[in-house]
Amino acid sequence: MPSVLDLKLIRQDPERVRQAIAAKGEQDVDLDGLLALDAQWRANRHRMEQMQAERNKVSDEIGQRRRQGESADDLIQAMQRLGQELKELENEVRRQEGELRRLQLLVPNLPHPSVPLGADEEENVEVRRWGEPRDFDFEPQAHWDLGPRANVLDFERAARISGSRFTVFKGAGAQMVRALAAFMIDLHVQEHGYEEVYPPLLVHRDSMTGTGQLPKFEEDAFRVDSHDLFLIPTAEVPVTNLFRGEILDGRQLPIAMVAYTPCFRAEAGAAGRDTRGLIRQHQFDKVELVRFTRPDQSYDQLELLVGHAEKVLQRLELPYRVTLMCTGDLGFAASKKYDLEVWMPSYGRYVEVSSCSNFEDFQARRAGIRFRPEPGKPAEYVHTLNGSGLAIGRTMAAIMENYQQADGRIVIPPALRPYMGGREHL
Repeated sequence: MPSVLDLKLIRQDPERVRQAIAAKGEQDVDLDGLLALDAQWRANRHRMEQMQAERNKVSDEIGQRRRQGESADDLIQAMQRLGQELKELENEVRRQEGELRRLQLLVPNLPHPSVPLGADEEENVEVRRWGEPRDFDFEPQAHWDLGPRANVLDFERAARISGSRFTVFKGAGAQMVRALAAFMIDLHVQEHGYEEVYPPLLVHRDSMTGTGQLPKFEEDAFRVDSHDLFLIPTAEVPVTNLFRGEILDGRQLPIAMVAYTPCFRAEAGAAGRDTRGLIRQHQFDKVELVRFTRPDQSYDQLELLVGHAEKVLQRLELPYRVTLMCTGDLGFAASKKYDLEVWMPSYGRYVEVSSCSNFEDFQARRAGIRFRPEPGKPAEYVHTLNGSGLAIGRTMAAIMENYQQADGRIVIPPALRPYMGGREHL
């Protein structure tokens, strides 16, 4: 039976797993039930193997009697009884395997020892800052006011088309979306060594399960019922699943991929949280970075990944800070996560624009992604990492607010101007 969080670890060190569940604040994990079911499943598997061996033995005895011209009616009757009992037991083992798999899928990943203990985002740890927030000599406006005034964002017509939390980008605003995507992709491909991919935007249930979105977060996803397909919440899902069920050549690691896609999130539990403007939309564009690494290199690779995302903000000259998530704000699948938070004048605080995570082998176990360290060596699970490089709508909102002028114009960052025909203002 495929494992999720390593079942051997759960059996051997349940207290460590219990502490991780409590530290992450997970409420729907029945660890005691899982352990009890696992014990029953293993006992039934052993009994099933014994019965299969007994069936084979009786079958041999029947054949021997027939060859000797002796009656085997009693053995045939015993075989029929044994066969019925075995069939019932096999059905029970399959049922237990399905239920055990369901319970395993709800067990979160274990936090890395370097992750600080904490209940929520208030206990995240600031790691560093870059740049200084601008001092305005006028009252800065929010991007949801700046955008319509500059005729680059239209929230009202978007709501007329699709409902709340959608946006129409117009004119130079639409051009800036393309410019940001091209700028980020070029940076990551040409300077950071990523391979660009453009994956499907619809994925099936196995892919969503492989990266940890299902079953826990199904209510936050948009689903096409007629085909049981899901609109991707992030390119992390299809890009990570590119290697689902494969054994990679360890000599090719690390593998680094970047994808620009629309993303779709129902975010059923996010009502009232940053739902105005571009910060929390049902549809948004994002450039995603995904890395597949050897286990002994994955935390160095995480720091590298964070640096790649930071470089985007530095080139755009946007003030930001890096924070290390505490256990209570770490998320279900991550072992360690950093957030990049960009300064937003209208909020008077830093707002997340990227999350960079190391999942260790959590996703690889769910998706069956392994590598062979050397020819002839046993295959091992890879470590997977990903991060936003960056979320385009939030980056655009930060540009609009940080680069606004008293006369209502918005300066375009110098790094973006080559992608906008040399234009200097919105």
